[in-house]
Amino acid sequence: MTDSLISTLNEDRKFHLHLVSDSTGETLEAIIAAALVQFEGVNVSKHFWPLIRTATQMERLMVDIKEQPGLVMYTLVNPEIQATLEQNCKEANLPVLSILDPVISLLGSYFGMQASHNPGRQHIMDANYFDRIDAVHFTMAHDDGQLAEDIPLADIVLIGVSRSSKTPTSIYLANKGFKTANVPFVPNCPMPAVLDNLPDKFVIGLTASPERLVQIRTNRLRSINEDEEADYTDIDLIKDETKQCRRYCNERGWSTIDVTRRSIEETAASIMNRYKSWLEARQKP
Repeated sequence: MTDSLISTLNEDRKFHLHLVSDSTGETLEAIIAAALVQFEGVNVSKHFWPLIRTATQMERLMVDIKEQPGLVMYTLVNPEIQATLEQNCKEANLPVLSILDPVISLLGSYFGMQASHNPGRQHIMDANYFDRIDAVHFTMAHDDGQLAEDIPLADIVLIGVSRSSKTPTSIYLANKGFKTANVPFVPNCPMPAVLDNLPDKFVIGLTASPERLVQIRTNRLRSINEDEEADYTDIDLIKDETKQCRRYCNERGWSTIDVTRRSIEETAASIMNRYKSWLEARQKP
């Protein structure tokens, strides 16, 4: 049977996925969404069943699942609830899979200890959670050079030319708990004076290849229905702009990252690794 014929048959058939969780189901939903993109053209109906925390709830849920039988996938950490689901699926001849069990089992073996089996622990609002919220608020308030006088309060300061992914990188770092301020480098425009008095602050510059910046800036202008600005998209001027930005950072002892071939995640990971090394160097006697 050809792939095209299989695809046509799958489009006509509806597949039911039952996603069962003892918490909000966000983890399970994200994993399934990432996996489903590999199966184009399949007609999938997803059924979400969050906050299932007792065997009685599970028994009642099985009535609904059996009405629209399909694949059952779950993130449950309580052994009794797991056993109830597994037994019911076996009796109903439904395929069932635990998403977390292999990971928890391997971690337990590696750590040499038992898992706590407490549902929803990743969503506990502890001090780290509120630190991340504070970081996001700070970062949004200090985007694109705003409130420059607060830059000394930031954990990380990003400086970069226009369209070098300063804002999305800052937001990603904020979600990791880092208060991040970003400042645009604009040729012939004075930079905030506070940047010349940061002896004990982690600052990093972001640049990209001029060719890539031309492409991104041109697409940006078109997306907002703006006429192309000659200076903003001129390759020679952009080459000079990126050189000036690197020179500005190098003169102050700040390293730079070329983001041309990096995703936001890769850029942020590099920044976090450098930040960690920077902190360790500061702590050495």
